[in-house]
Amino acid sequence: MSLKRKAYYFLIGVFCFNYQVTTSQDQRIADSLTVIYQLDTLAVEAKLELLYSLSFNEINDFELSLKYSEELIYLSQLNGNYEYLSYGYFQKGNAKQFVGDLEDALAAYFESAEVAKRENLIPVEGSAYGAIADVYAVSDNYKNAMLYYNKAIATLRKTKDTLALASYILNAGDALLTNKKYDSALVYFNESGALFEEVDYVAGKAYNLGNIGMVYANTGKNDLAEKNINEAIGILEESGDYYPISVFLISMSDIYLEKEEHQTAIDYAQKSLTIAEQYGLKEQIGDANLKLSELYEEIGELVISYRYYKNHIAYRDSVNNIATVQQLADQRTNFEVSQKQIEVDLLDQRRKNQRNIAIATALALFLIGILAIGLFRRNKFIRKTKRIIEEERDRSDNLLLNILPEETADELKANGTVKAKKYEAVTVLFTDFKGFTSYSEKLSPEALVETVGFYFSKFDAIMDKYGLEKIKTIGDAYMCAGGLHDKTKDHAHRMVRAAFEIIEFVEATKKDDAASELTFDIRIGINTGPVVAGVVGTKKFAYDIWGDTVNVASRMESMSEPGKINISHSTYELIKSDFECEYRGEIEAKNKGKVKMYFVNGGKENTSEPKMKIVKDQYGK
Repeated sequence: MSLKRKAYYFLIGVFCFNYQVTTSQDQRIADSLTVIYQLDTLAVEAKLELLYSLSFNEINDFELSLKYSEELIYLSQLNGNYEYLSYGYFQKGNAKQFVGDLEDALAAYFESAEVAKRENLIPVEGSAYGAIADVYAVSDNYKNAMLYYNKAIATLRKTKDTLALASYILNAGDALLTNKKYDSALVYFNESGALFEEVDYVAGKAYNLGNIGMVYANTGKNDLAEKNINEAIGILEESGDYYPISVFLISMSDIYLEKEEHQTAIDYAQKSLTIAEQYGLKEQIGDANLKLSELYEEIGELVISYRYYKNHIAYRDSVNNIATVQQLADQRTNFEVSQKQIEVDLLDQRRKNQRNIAIATALALFLIGILAIGLFRRNKFIRKTKRIIEEERDRSDNLLLNILPEETADELKANGTVKAKKYEAVTVLFTDFKGFTSYSEKLSPEALVETVGFYFSKFDAIMDKYGLEKIKTIGDAYMCAGGLHDKTKDHAHRMVRAAFEIIEFVEATKKDDAASELTFDIRIGINTGPVVAGVVGTKKFAYDIWGDTVNVASRMESMSEPGKINISHSTYELIKSDFECEYRGEIEAKNKGKVKMYFVNGGKENTSEPKMKIVKDQYGK
């Protein structure tokens, strides 16, 4: 988790230590200076200083800050004042970054670095390199970020600007932390921490403590991690600095997840999300939603997990503009080329035209090579991005299909709601374990769940084999249906075959574990008729079916016997040509009157259906 944006925030004013301007942004200062600006009575030098102060302190309106910085650039160019020109470009980069225009921000920082290097303004040059590195880090281009962090650090070591140096060392450590180079990150954090102590910068010390805590969390030192992060959060809460608090709360969530204290982990992640939403921290809203999705998936709450994951995707896409990220990666090359061009311009003053032609030719070949490499990397990036998007889409679809039938899931994704549907002919099956209640009283909760899961997992596989739809389980009862989403008319035959396979599996389990107390006998009931199907509720919604057909199927199960398949007359009429059935008599069924029942004893001799030895039931039929 990154603090690069927040750590960068307090670097906006690093120049002020060297140029006798206030060291922290203050809107009240901007409001006072605006009055002087409107009078328009200042000399050029004083007006340049005024525009710089306005662009720095105008924190309520970044569009206005951008206006002042652009006016500072124009007036500096007009009067040949390159020191203020470098400031103007730097402040323009700040304003562009805060409104999310990273491409223009990077271009402005490059301009600031170029002017500062040419004019030997070392503090400005170092801070501009650091700002460039921050933008690359925000865009997840860590190779370029580390290149420019190291240039910034090397340049700022030549100055007395300890706060700027400490800040960019901290940011470089954060980039290493994000790339899981924990030992290297700790080296950087130890140095930045010592420098923050030297200048007694409280916020910097808090960021440093939190980042070291995150290193500890990622290397399994949870107690040290929790101590550091809690200390950092305490300091930041006093100053109302909420971005890093939101980041550190996610790290606390990870620590408690490692301890398998899931509810505490969820509480920390939820607190992070609340703070991020309250203060409009888009990146952290996305990260907190992703963490909550992972936590709820961990505890089996798939519907809630899916909702948070959708929120994460929405915020991630709003922060990461893929085209912009690629353009940012190309701008480092443009800056290097522009610096090369400056060197060529200096040589122009000392060399002849013939030499200039040779250099221009070499430069053109170099640019062609860079362009070819850039196109290759762009195509590779696009392919990789497309693969990532497809993988995330598949993950979302699989999560939804684990809850709903495919047709229903497609309707939910397309319309946001699911309409109930009536099906005229559906075959419904119920199973129930004989004596399960008495068995369950003797078992531990873990053994009970493991036993039921063992049987129901096999039932699920049988349903998949015969193209049938599992509806739900209620205690030890298992309910499924055929004919809901397929147009074939053999769903009654497939259901009976599946029932025979369930009985074979249960009987085989009894033989294999004859000495075990955890084996059961099973009753099965089947009925065919019309049903209504749909999704119920708005929270923890579930797919279900209703109607007299379901009630009669349940009655068929309750009137069945262990190891037997009891069917209604409507199912009998559909399968009687292929299966040997045995009439059992009639029973009363709610809203249906008397209903005929049959045992299915196996397939007929002239068919390929399963065979079963006929056993007389209690009716002697």
